[in-house]
Amino acid sequence: MTNGVDLGRPQAQTVGSDEDVVRVRQLVRTVAVAVRLSLVDQTKVVTAASELARNTLVYGGGGTVEVTAIDNGRRPGIKIVFVDSGPGIADLDLALTDGYTTGGGLGLGLSGARRLVDEFDIQTASGQGTRITITKWSR
Repeated sequence: MTNGVDLGRPQAQTVGSDEDVVRVRQLVRTVAVAVRLSLVDQTKVVTAASELARNTLVYGGGGTVEVTAIDNGRRPGIKIVFVDSGPGIADLDLALTDGYTTGGGLGLGLSGARRLVDEFDIQTASGQGTRITITKWSR
């Protein structure tokens, strides 16, 4: 156990408020430190997770985040899965375009979050919600 987090199993966090987004950031940071990501990589994965958790709340109407310490036999890493039951993403190609935002803000958007991690997978369909899985490996 590290800072109250059992690294041997996935850690789930509900996202239904701004405070939950902060809790996701804290959980991701704790696991990223535990798997020995560099400070730069910790910052990258926490930033990506913050953006995706905020999207889960704002665009998906809330959902869940699952954070898991992983190891592929060569190096440790962190896997994070964001799931919502919102309206889905109607035009995924557009949503993944650099600089695209629907909120008029300065958020990273999906493309920015994708650039910050080693693996990025998105499953979405209009009216069926969204599931995004990201992975960051130790260097």
